[in-house]
Amino acid sequence: MSQADVRVRFAPSPTGPLHMGGVRTALYNYLFAKHNKGTFICYVSKTLIKTDT
Repeated sequence: MSQADVRVRFAPSPTGPLHMGGVRTALYNYLFAKHNKGTFICYVSKTLIKTDT
């Protein structure tokens, strides 16, 4: 596998706020991809939050 093949992603949970563990993981993934001249993908899932009205 060459360095150009490096692709990492971060997909935070859509059900709650982002916490420090998630921020750390995203930062590590980003820095790893940058160091290896790869791609960092932040995948944000769109969900509908059901509310009682």
